[in-house]
Amino acid sequence: MDAWYEEDEQVFTHARSPYTRIDILASSRTVRVELDGTLLALSRSPRLLFETGLPTRCYLAPTDLVLPLFEPGTRTTHCPYKGAADHLSVRLGDTLHPNIAWTYPTPFAESQKIAGLVAFYDDRVTLHLD
Repeated sequence: MDAWYEEDEQVFTHARSPYTRIDILASSRTVRVELDGTLLALSRSPRLLFETGLPTRCYLAPTDLVLPLFEPGTRTTHCPYKGAADHLSVRLGDTLHPNIAWTYPTPFAESQKIAGLVAFYDDRVTLHLD
């Protein structure tokens, strides 16, 4: 078996649950992301993604990131609700922090509001949300 389908749409990772929901809302709350005391991102217009059973994720525009610190990661993951995520790593001096953020360049239709935006693993950075 090369792929799994529901009707004519390919399913990634696992089948979708009828009890799971995703809401993506614009916000004016300030989000500050730091790693080892270094500012990685600052946003006053995040998109907040609420997904049943998971913590709220803050998605930030690439223009909110301190871009010279970021480089492509080595990981790609899949979500049956959002699609394929490319990961980003951060280099602070000589230290590489691999795959601490992700982005969905071409998410599924129901998640288009986060296309090209970046979210961070909460356990790998310090995220302040006002």
